[in-house]
Amino acid sequence: MSDSSPPRKRRTAGRTTLNDVAREVGVSALTVSRFFNHPELVSEELRQRIGEAVSALGYVPNLVAGSLASARSRIVGMVIPNISGPIFANTIQGFSDTLSRHGYQLLLASSYFSPEQEENAVRAFLGWSPAALVVTSHFHSEGTERLLAGTDIPVVEIWDYQPERAPIQVGFQHYDVGEMAARHLLGKGYRRIAFVLNSAAGDFSALDRRDGYAAILEAAGLQPWNFVPSIGNAPFEAGKEAMETLMQGTPKPDAIIFANDNLAAGGLLAAQRMDLNIPGDCAVMGFGDYAFAHMLLPSLSTIRPPSLEIGEMAALRVLESLGAIAVTLPVQRLNRLECQLVEREST
Repeated sequence: MSDSSPPRKRRTAGRTTLNDVAREVGVSALTVSRFFNHPELVSEELRQRIGEAVSALGYVPNLVAGSLASARSRIVGMVIPNISGPIFANTIQGFSDTLSRHGYQLLLASSYFSPEQEENAVRAFLGWSPAALVVTSHFHSEGTERLLAGTDIPVVEIWDYQPERAPIQVGFQHYDVGEMAARHLLGKGYRRIAFVLNSAAGDFSALDRRDGYAAILEAAGLQPWNFVPSIGNAPFEAGKEAMETLMQGTPKPDAIIFANDNLAAGGLLAAQRMDLNIPGDCAVMGFGDYAFAHMLLPSLSTIRPPSLEIGEMAALRVLESLGAIAVTLPVQRLNRLECQLVEREST
């Protein structure tokens, strides 16, 4: 489903300058420049004051020197929570392929689900004057929000859909995914349904999926049942931990929704070692439809996000915003895509 309603009006003030920071602190522009280039020459007290002003004003030093500063960049920055995992691979590929056909290149960074690392990446990207910026979801730090609101380049939020937000939206609502998984299992007759969260701290989208699952269970008069693996555990290990703990307890769940397919795979492997029958003793469901999901034994029921479509559509919106692709209508800000439930042997 798509919507072409006009975006919320952005702040019209220009980009914060080095002189703005100097004026805020009450020092010369040369001192602020020295803060960035030779901080050892600035007193600790002054460094702290300048740093606070930089953060408060959302100032980003322009790293493109001299005459290059006015040149139009052909780089688009993207911040992804995890570039080593399979779930974002198709999005990155689809985005990069679409950009490159029009002479633009992708510059990629990973936040590792950390709002602070995302803010650092956004600040660094903006310092290189990219043509556009793509970030994942809407769970940003206050500093990142200021940076996004203060830039005059196109900003796209992917893998989420929050129509009330100003950036271009390309994705889906994770809350709906949780509802979809819970309805599927309830429809199959399962009643003691547990939800296993991600072992990666900061995966707030998984919390949205959990909330959707919980709402459906509560509406059916059932108690939501959450399990939080040890934070920092590798996904397979976290899935193993969840399966062993839940199935050795009393009462036992008759179905488990895992926050992603890696966790679910760890759970299925643990179930084999425990001599459990899946789905007879417990159904298992994942999220992501990773390449291995259909090859597991039993094959994994999961929810398939529109990963490739998100990347391709986000790139098109960027290119349209930059005028690299001709459009007769305003750039479509709201782009809602749908996930697909894939039922296999594990449910």
